[in-house]
Amino acid sequence: MKTNKSYTKRLKVTKTGKTLAKKSGGNHYNAREKRTDQLARRKWGGISLKNKIKNRFIPFN
Repeated sequence: MKTNKSYTKRLKVTKTGKTLAKKSGGNHYNAREKRTDQLARRKWGGISLKNKIKNRFIPFN
């Protein structure tokens, strides 16, 4: 099965094997948001994936 490359580029795997993804909603329409909310969306957050799905999105893991 081919790896889903578009989704793979949005994930980051840490040294210990945790999967991180950016929080949603941070690309546009942020002028009316509070500054703390704007900055919070720039951070990476942990996500949990089942092994079957993880193998599809992250190659060689």
